[in-house]
Amino acid sequence: MAKYDVIVLTDSRYVAPKEADQYVQNILTEDGLVKAALEKKGLSVGRRSWSDPEFDWKETSSVLFRTNWDYFDRFAEFYGWVQNISEHTQFINSIDILNWNIDKHYLGDLGKKGVPIIPTRFIPRLSLLSLSELHDLTGWNHTVVKPAIGGAARHTFQITERNMSEVEEHLKPLMEQEDFMLQPFQYSIPDEGEISLMVFGGVYSHAILKKAKEGDFRVQDDFGGTVQEHEATGEEIELALQAVKACPEQPAYARVDIMKDNDGNLAVSELELIEPELWFRFKPESADLMAEAVLAQLEKKGD
Repeated sequence: MAKYDVIVLTDSRYVAPKEADQYVQNILTEDGLVKAALEKKGLSVGRRSWSDPEFDWKETSSVLFRTNWDYFDRFAEFYGWVQNISEHTQFINSIDILNWNIDKHYLGDLGKKGVPIIPTRFIPRLSLLSLSELHDLTGWNHTVVKPAIGGAARHTFQITERNMSEVEEHLKPLMEQEDFMLQPFQYSIPDEGEISLMVFGGVYSHAILKKAKEGDFRVQDDFGGTVQEHEATGEEIELALQAVKACPEQPAYARVDIMKDNDGNLAVSELELIEPELWFRFKPESADLMAEAVLAQLEKKGD
């Protein structure tokens, strides 16, 4: 019999840090809230790095992806681990959800199901088209380019005619290794920011507003972005729930990032189902919603 019901997954930097700045303290606080909420449900819970070489993953019934935020820098290693471990333990969210959501081509699937998304042109690895040619084809003259697999604004650039050659020179060797995506720059981002809505077991919980620092477009706190509580409108909540319902299966947890597009309409920019920051610190009781959704997944698996 497995030693643990759930392992809360993190990465090695956050298991037992000797020093904790505010960023790391937020991680420890939020993982702690989730762990405590799961334990209140009567579950035996541990917390481990996915890359822990000493842990036997057969000792846990399930793995809950939380703060394993180094995976996109070690993607080949991580993805190999995922495929191996999924044979022994249940993933929450599931392995099928992970395989679908880990690559941002999922945006195309959402669009086909009628979910408003930011217009996106995917650039296959080793594409013969230059950034200049792609801009001519799309008619976009101010864009953002980023990897199809990634996070924390890794290799993300804003492109205009002035810096296109410079960005292309920088990205050319990278675009030989992985797929990228091109989107028109959304002018609401510098002024209004991006809204993240948290959904657990299909139920809306809370929202936060992310804003970039002055002169930047990246809302991540890695680049000086800020977050604050946000009172979501009915329209915003409806869009978030529509996006979650369009998933291949019901996720236990989801973060839906939305913004106003260049026509002034709400659109989904990303749907995060693997290891999104969920800002439990802004609403600690939301960890209980997460625990309920996790328990429902475990019980469903046991039926």
